[in-house]
Amino acid sequence: MQTEPQGTAAGLLRLISLDLHTPAHAVYCVNRGMSFLPNPSFFSMGMWSIGAGALGAAALALVLANTDMFLSKSQEATLEYLEDIDLKTLEKDSRTFKAKELWEKNGAVIMAVRRPGCFLCREEAADLSSLKPKLDKLGVPLYAVVKEQVGTEVKDFQPYFKGEIFLDAQKKFYGPQRRKLLFMGFLRLGVWCNFFRAWSGGFSGNLKGEGVILGGVFVVGSGKQGILLEHREKEFGDKVNPLSILEAAKKVRPRSPASESK
Repeated sequence: MQTEPQGTAAGLLRLISLDLHTPAHAVYCVNRGMSFLPNPSFFSMGMWSIGAGALGAAALALVLANTDMFLSKSQEATLEYLEDIDLKTLEKDSRTFKAKELWEKNGAVIMAVRRPGCFLCREEAADLSSLKPKLDKLGVPLYAVVKEQVGTEVKDFQPYFKGEIFLDAQKKFYGPQRRKLLFMGFLRLGVWCNFFRAWSGGFSGNLKGEGVILGGVFVVGSGKQGILLEHREKEFGDKVNPLSILEAAKKVRPRSPASESK
């Protein structure tokens, strides 16, 4: 009778031993061993937070890019500054001369071209050229300056611009403080509107040449009359108002022979 308890105890031990080897207990042990890993929902929440943060940062960058906060500040040119600029003709027998020759007698409208191959610049050149008949009646000539001469870019630009073109190798007409617009320009809504406007107008272009230094348009009076209009391009395709050009050109006072003799 005393051996039965021993057998019973041995049987219980065997049952416990078998139970320890059951799959359910094995899963339980694995689960307890893996308890140090985070809950999968933690990863989902983390990824969602990162995505939301990235979208927020992108939205903020887009908003800031469409303000003038980070645009290069312009500095108005003086007549003395413009007068002393060296320009060069583009013929084979080129000559260098001072810019004041352009407006000395009859004033001038001068376009500082950002890039001749740019379809936005070609659009503005065509707009200015449409004013040439009226400018001719006023006796005010139309000119343009470019920063560089790359291949046939200036020649290809001439069908859009009905005036003489000169080389400003020192880029002085783009100063006194040169302004640049880099990749941030492509985040600006105004730039995309300008792209669509020029493209709808049938203008096309290329990517040849330097195009980040912004250009502008000047109306300069005769002699020492001064700068009558100065338009500084603040973003790609920021055109001058043609009516403003005409209003400024009407103020030009051609120099009389008497004033030239003084």
